[in-house]
Amino acid sequence: MQTTTVSELFSIIDQATLFIRKHHETDYLNALCSTLEGLVQDEIKDKDLTTKLSPLHDRYYSQKMTAEDVRRAVQLAALKGMKASPQPNHEMTPDTLALLMGHMVAMMAGNHPFSVLDPAVGMANLLTAIMNQAKTDEILAYGIDADPLLLRLAAANSNLQQKEIQLFHQDGLKPILTESVDFVVSDIPVGIYPDQAAADTYILKDVVEKPLTHFLFVEQGLRKLKDGGHLLALVPNHLFSDDQNRIFHHFIQKHATILALIQLPETLFKNSDQTKSILLMQKKSGTTTLAKQALLAEMPDFSDEVKMRTFMQQLDHWFLHRSV
Repeated sequence: MQTTTVSELFSIIDQATLFIRKHHETDYLNALCSTLEGLVQDEIKDKDLTTKLSPLHDRYYSQKMTAEDVRRAVQLAALKGMKASPQPNHEMTPDTLALLMGHMVAMMAGNHPFSVLDPAVGMANLLTAIMNQAKTDEILAYGIDADPLLLRLAAANSNLQQKEIQLFHQDGLKPILTESVDFVVSDIPVGIYPDQAAADTYILKDVVEKPLTHFLFVEQGLRKLKDGGHLLALVPNHLFSDDQNRIFHHFIQKHATILALIQLPETLFKNSDQTKSILLMQKKSGTTTLAKQALLAEMPDFSDEVKMRTFMQQLDHWFLHRSV
């Protein structure tokens, strides 16, 4: 992947999006949807825009680009739109973490076909980053999100990358009508879950007085896994300290095994109370092969190349030798 290619692709997408935003008097993210959908369909729907956008469209298709080039260019455009109109549910997984989680899934899946679900898929940046790093093209992927704008972006984003994802417009904590999967991956939403009726179907609704979204998504993820499947999630650092009555502790003891917990550097987050960790769990089954020892680690700052290289070597070594 060449940075210049990503920059050029972003410039093309951004120019078209800015023009559509001005022409239709809409916000950047909605204009971005129109831009990406036009590129996917290999046409500009709006005849009034053809003169302006066709040269940009031709430049886009003349680029020699990989799926990762497209993902990163779209990511830059989406980040620009989210910064211009911030909303609590319009946040994106940092690119370094999306790549790291993709690497972890690739290490576990190897060359074997696999199925994967993201129950809070957003614009599918994390899910496509994982698919792009996989060692196989035989991937059955599902994405769930309640936000129609993000789901439109997810559809266009995945189509531009030529990645097939079955997308569902619904609350990720409501019943998900898909088959069980090998992997559930997610940048788990944090906060109080407002739908008490839906929350009542979860064991972890009682961790604290009001149901917390992050606990419910962990439980939902384990529900949708095959026996022996893996949940790989970004979770708030206060996940375990919130569990004052040890309800979560006992739930995990019964249903899953924690394989790894990697605390992320604070520099990745705006505020210290927003810090997260990568949690890797395996759903219990009668034939599960347990890891010799759980990986508990603190990730160094990404700017420290030497420490990061050492960390990645240790991570890869653990994955290669994790089984009993």
